[in-house]
Amino acid sequence: MIEDAQTIPAMLDVLTEEYDIETTSYSIGGEAFSFVSVRDSYALLDRISPEDFVKDEQMPYWAEIWPAAVTLSEFIVNDLDVRDKKIVELGAGLGMTSVTAARMGADVLSTDYSEEALRFIRLNALKNNVSLNAQQLDWRSVRCQERFDMLFAADVLYERVNLLPIVNAVESLLKPDGYAYIADPRRRVAQQFLDLVLENGFSVKSYARNYLREDHSISLTIYRLSKFQSEDD
Repeated sequence: MIEDAQTIPAMLDVLTEEYDIETTSYSIGGEAFSFVSVRDSYALLDRISPEDFVKDEQMPYWAEIWPAAVTLSEFIVNDLDVRDKKIVELGAGLGMTSVTAARMGADVLSTDYSEEALRFIRLNALKNNVSLNAQQLDWRSVRCQERFDMLFAADVLYERVNLLPIVNAVESLLKPDGYAYIADPRRRVAQQFLDLVLENGFSVKSYARNYLREDHSISLTIYRLSKFQSEDD
């Protein structure tokens, strides 16, 4: 592990002083996981200064686990072979997808713009006994020189202004024969994203999925992007 598991109580104590947190158990493809999240992400809006909002318009979306993250994690366990693959996640939030990929044997770089999110990612990695690297990354200005076999992102297509930067980030971070998997709850803006990726030379394959939890269902699509012709295209 990157950090000794004995630090988990200390990390929880620190985060509990700053946030109203909760821990939720998940079964993902038969694998047991436990994730710490913020109980009410809207309560974090008061922590954003007007200056920071004007600069970045950053909302605390990172602070909860979204259906797209659960769905993408299940897809990783059930439909992909990530063992020994170099993987990067954009907008990782609390790190569910990154932690799942690491559990399945991937070498994972988990990224988010929010420094607050990185603290939760590191804690959730420790809680689930996996090793990964968590770093800040701004998809508007990717400075990472490393290239990856796979890129994951869950529910990042919510603002039009982000679409082209995400396309450029995928282009910058993927190996020539790499795949990007982006899970989306079928937002309208996703079609504009697909138009952009096609204009930029990517091919797209879609996987329809349903998120089922308790008494509600959400339809999602996982988009696989690549710049090379694979056997199943």
